[in-house]
This record gives sequence, structure tokens and C-alpha cells, in this order.
Amino acid sequence: MVFIIGEIGVNWNGNFELAREMMENAKKAGCNAVKFQAFHYDMVKNHPKSLLLTETTISKKNVESINELSKSVGIEWFCTPMYPEAVDFLDPYVKRFKVREIDGRHLLENKTTPLIDRVFETDKEVIVSSQISPRNCKYFNSQKIKWLYCIPKYPCQLEEIDFSNLRDFHGFSNHSPQIIAPLMATILGATMLEVHITSSKSSEFIDNNVSLDYTDLKELISLIRQSEKIKK
Repeated sequence: MVFIIGEIGVNWNGNFELAREMMENAKKAGCNAVKFQAFHYDMVKNHPKSLLLTETTISKKNVESINELSKSVGIEWFCTPMYPEAVDFLDPYVKRFKVREIDGRHLLENKTTPLIDRVFETDKEVIVSSQISPRNCKYFNSQKIKWLYCIPKYPCQLEEIDFSNLRDFHGFSNHSPQIIAPLMATILGATMLEVHITSSKSSEFIDNNVSLDYTDLKELISLIRQSEKIKK
């Protein structure tokens, strides 16, 4: 079965009740896990909504609360650390890590960074997004890395996605606002899927332009599970 990740990301606005709601709806829809992000203020200080963004990051102060929410809802959570120290406070709570497309470019050049080194030291599964095939890098056959094909645009258009590239990846990270793209990816063989989710498309959540609401998410996962039965 496809492992489906609901990317809560920054769309919870630092509101723990909203985070719970999003976790609950992700679980009801059939997600296997939800994901957050960990960054610091200097990384977003030039963003017009920098103060709001900093409310959404996972930090030493709120990691225990997020973990307790996850346990009470009954769904796995993990995170994208964007600086090395974040790995240390996340490590006791998560089973896997996500590496951003911009950080994953170093792996494609057979290089690492202090952040990637710290993630590798945990010896946990690492999910890496990339637009470029990892086939020619030394990390391609690593048992610890799951590669996700993505187009790093917010949003990307359906015609920008070359689904033939999926043959070099384990899965797909979706930045399209339509369910057809992630559905197509799983039909073509993606075994891991990451989709951004939102509680309301009419609200001004920062990543809404690439996010599926609860209705879309439920429909997408239902179609994926139906397609899996057909393949059998």
C-alpha cells in the first residue's frame, strides 16, 4: 500500500486545536502520517508573514505538545528539520526525517551538509524530495533514503510534471492543487506520497495554494486505495 503523508507544514498557524483537527482529519481520510517543519526566525525573516511563520515551527518549546497530540489522535508525525540543532530535539520523538529539495541537492552532488550529516547520524529513514533523478548519485541505492519526485514550485501546473521521471523515485511530493497529479503518481507506481493539507481553502493559510482540503484528501485517498485493489 502507498504510504501517504499529510503535510500540515505551516498551515496550522501555531494553533494546537487546529493541529489536532488536522491530525484527526488526516487520520480519518486514511493518511499514514502527518508532517511538520522546523526552522528558525532568521530563515524566514524576509517573508511578509515572518511572525506568523515562526508560530508554526516545531521547536524545543512545543515538540512535546505536538508529540502528545499525535499520540492522542493515533497517527504518526515527523518533521522536516531545516537546521542541524533541530534534529537533536526531534530525534526522541520521530521515526523518520524529511529533507527539503533545496537541501537534497547536495546529495545529488555526492556531498553532505552539517544538517544532512546530523540526520544520517540518527540512522532513521530519510525522505528526500528532488526534481532531478538521483540515479547517478552514490546515495541512490541507500536503504535508508526514500526519494520523492517533486516540482519545487508553489503551485506547479500539471503539465510541468514529467511522470516518466517516477521510475527513478520511490514516490511523489505534490505541489499541485488538483488531486489528479498525486493520483496519477500512485497509479504509475509511487509507493510514498506527500500532499499538503489545509482545514479551509477559503482561509489565508500560507501554503493553501498547494494544499488539499479534507474533502479532496478523503477523495484522493479513496481513489488510491481503490486503484490498489484493481492492481491486485
